Amino acid sequence: MIRLLIAEDHTVVRDGFVAILEREDDMEVVAETGNGRQAVALWKEFRPDVTLMDLKMPGMDGADAIKEIRAFDSNACIVILTTFEGDEDIYRGMRAGAKAYLLKDVGREELFQCIREVHAGRAFLPAVIAAKLAERLPAEGLTPRELEVLRLLAQGKSNKAIGITLSVSEVTVKSHVQSIFRKLNAASRTEAIAVARRKGLLRSLGE
Repeated sequence: MIRLLIAEDHTVVRDGFVAILEREDDMEVVAETGNGRQAVALWKEFRPDVTLMDLKMPGMDGADAIKEIRAFDSNACIVILTTFEGDEDIYRGMRAGAKAYLLKDVGREELFQCIREVHAGRAFLPAVIAAKLAERLPAEGLTPRELEVLRLLAQGKSNKAIGITLSVSEVTVKSHVQSIFRKLNAASRTEAIAVARRKGLLRSLGE
């Protein structure tokens, strides 16, 4: 069962998402709110598996709420859910550490897919969002080893799992990951993977 927190300040929209998600056998909405600051408090109380977070809310905006939650737990899985698709909105949200970005008019099947992908540890970005993010973040060339690490990151593997796969220490993996972030001008795994996909770096690796 995937436990969900929905943070959306429009009651009708929030109720609609709750109704849709509650119909899925593997999903359960454990908390909901229309206030950014309360979203942080509810996240700490319920520890949901995935959070759907609006960017524009009273109390605290979504990007700041994401930062606060991820400061508490860097593994928190958060999906930005908004009507905004401006470059700066995308940039701020992904920089804050969100793992996915969806517009509110998303189809229900894409919504379900996104939640399941994020819950499994993978990023989920529609092509148009990934393209805008990549345009904002130009890439520098990666070494063959960094490309290997990037491929495994895209598969949702942890640093420890990557180290086992490549027969290197977790410290070495962390060093490669930080180098990837620097070269792709990314602040998170999700951001790095989005840029890499846009640049075709993962296609060359069979992803």
